[in-house]
Formats: sequence, structure tokens, C-alpha cells
Amino acid sequence: MDWKKIVGTLAPTLATALGGPLAGTATKFLAAELLGDENATEADIGEHLAGANPEQLAKLREIDNSFKLEMKRLNVDLEKLYVDDRNGARELAKVNMWPQIVLSFVFITGYFAIVYLLFSGSVVIDESIRDMSNILLGVLTANIPAIMSFWFGSSHGSKNKK
Repeated sequence: MDWKKIVGTLAPTLATALGGPLAGTATKFLAAELLGDENATEADIGEHLAGANPEQLAKLREIDNSFKLEMKRLNVDLEKLYVDDRNGARELAKVNMWPQIVLSFVFITGYFAIVYLLFSGSVVIDESIRDMSNILLGVLTANIPAIMSFWFGSSHGSKNKK
């Protein structure tokens, strides 16, 4: 179970911070409020949330509100930080797009070559590594949307529009 998905569902402000330059701050805040130990690891948070009952999960909403208030008190605009972080990457890409082009091309081409070889029957995976191969294919498949998003766009704002 991915604890960040739980946080994303119940605590959107913390989730936004976890996905940007304030990830460390958000993790410490969440650890302190949820576990009473700001030095708790992400694994500790994940373990706690995996076994959490509904009352403990409801506390995430309260923690999210507290985090939002703390960020306002410190004059930190999380949405602006999120946008600035993405814009920084886009500005860097304006200088030289070749690394992104090459990496995207290699990844997509390699991915579809692997899929083709597997489905065509050209490659038979040994039983001893079949599970690992399935996991690897799942990881590769899960990253295709990130590449598509990079090239064809997606933003936090458009995700929130109805």
C-alpha cells in the first residue's frame, strides 16, 4: 500500500507539499503530528497508515488543515511553489531539450520492444525470474504516463478542474 496515495486522498495540501520542494518539511510535519516523532521515517508513516483505523485516518484531515494553516502563517504558497518547481524544469528544457528527447525515445522504444518480445513469444521468461520480470514490466508501464505528461502536458490545475 502506498501511503502517499492515502495522504493524497485525505490530505491534499500535504500531498501537494510531498510532491514538491517542501517534501521534507511535509514529511516531518506529518510524522510529528501523526506519530509524535518528527524524525520518524517514511516507512514508519507508511506502516502506521497501513494499519490505521477510520478514526486515525480521519486525523489526517485535521493534520492537513493544521499544515495548511502553518504554511499560511509562514506565508508559504504551496501552489505557487508547485508551479515554480515545474516551471524551473520547463525553463531548463528550453536551453537544451536533447537529453529529454533521447531519454524519452530510449525508454519508450525499449518499453515497446520488451512488450513486443514478450507477447510475440520470441522470449520465454524462466520461471525463477517470472515474478521479478512482471514487477519490472509493471514499473516500466507505470512510468509511461509520466513521459506522456511531460510531452503532452498535464498540470495540477487542470487535474482539479471539473
